[in-house]
Amino acid sequence: MTDVLALDQLGPRALAAPRVDVVREVLAGTPAWLVGGAMRDIALGREVNDLDVAVLGPPEEPARAIARELGGVAFELSDEFPAWRVKDREDAWQVDLAELRAGTIGQDLALRDFTVGAIAADLSSGGVLDPLGGLEDLKAGVIRACGPTSFSDDPLRLMRAARLVSQFGWKINEETVTLARQESPRAGEPAGERTLAELLLLVGGRNPLEGFAAMDRLGLFDWLLPEIGDLHDVVQGPNHHLDVYGHTMEVVEGVLRIESDLERFTGDRAPEVSEYLARPLGDGATRGTALRLGALFHDCAKPQTRSEDGGFISFRGHDRIGAEQIERRFRELRASRKLIGYMADLTRHHLILGFLVTSRPLDRRQIFQYLDHTDPVSLDVTLLTVADRMAARGSASIASEEMVQGHMELAMEMVGHALDWDRNGPPAQFLPGNELAEALGIDTGPRIGEVMKELSAARFAGEINDANEAVVHARRFLEAG
Repeated sequence: MTDVLALDQLGPRALAAPRVDVVREVLAGTPAWLVGGAMRDIALGREVNDLDVAVLGPPEEPARAIARELGGVAFELSDEFPAWRVKDREDAWQVDLAELRAGTIGQDLALRDFTVGAIAADLSSGGVLDPLGGLEDLKAGVIRACGPTSFSDDPLRLMRAARLVSQFGWKINEETVTLARQESPRAGEPAGERTLAELLLLVGGRNPLEGFAAMDRLGLFDWLLPEIGDLHDVVQGPNHHLDVYGHTMEVVEGVLRIESDLERFTGDRAPEVSEYLARPLGDGATRGTALRLGALFHDCAKPQTRSEDGGFISFRGHDRIGAEQIERRFRELRASRKLIGYMADLTRHHLILGFLVTSRPLDRRQIFQYLDHTDPVSLDVTLLTVADRMAARGSASIASEEMVQGHMELAMEMVGHALDWDRNGPPAQFLPGNELAEALGIDTGPRIGEVMKELSAARFAGEINDANEAVVHARRFLEAG
């Protein structure tokens, strides 16, 4: 059972929430109610920075007035339904205002998604309405649809149910599961950016594995992300002890283990890794959240690339083809170029470090080649390979304790190099390209680019120390063909 405020406590606490006083003042004389996720979070005693307000009448003018009072910006959320958002210019808070969907607040609540969000506080009196038993469901940790048309009214609610599982660890009641599975073929209908926002909230939640299990149970992997649904029952070779779907979930679990014990996996660079993973990447996701998502998709092309010859199973090209699939899928979800590139790069490069384990200790040129090739996801993909290796517990020699330990040690070393590369960038050139071309007596163009890449590797390896040595080294490189 979850601790939840009593009904008589909820109204006063709602009126005392941040910025509610300004909203009440602006809306004075207009019937309005605090609803949805804001009421849910207040009932749970959580900090509230996002307010959901239902108003009788068009929300545009109230939204603009609230923006003026709070120094924020107001804009329309959708041209399909009257809804406006007021947002802090520094993204610290927001107030969403929507027109009542029915004639009364009670009827409006019955049209909402889940009972835990169908609770309202009258902004004038502070009186609380809970006609569908949302507070009891909050206490029990149950996600229950408000009515039989909840998912057909808005198929995005399918993803939202799984997202709430991830965020709060709640369970979806069986009747709601049945309703959701019936509507799951419509999961791809909402706008891609709306679906992506829910997916990222799920991935970044406290219990993403439970969220993924809910997606699977509701049929969302089959209809929304078939690349993941198709991983079921794809048998792997002796390196692995699970099918591709089971392995994928263990890789996600491995990423979570790494996050929770960075010192074990990254040594004394753990504080830097923590700061790195907390950096914003794109679409509201941090690098850490995107890494979790990358773990979910890293083997997405194995079903298409599986081959078996004489009992030997291989997935040749699944890294490259997987990157292409990710690019297509996340373009459909309207993801940013940065997130798409990040996800594709993780999948494209996730095999490289494993192939280097038998070459330990690596020389400086090998380290350079890895960092240069995997830039700008060198650190991220290194952590992904650790989770991937921990999830491969088959009977083959590559899954032996010795190989796993070697991979862990190499990855920890590479984490340090990747952090230094991220901080300092690739080695600086001793001469700009035009001066180098002039010194060598060649034209600028593709060939000079190859020379400069070689000089960058040579400087990283400590083979050259100044401009003169760079020119001499470049001549030898050109003479060698």
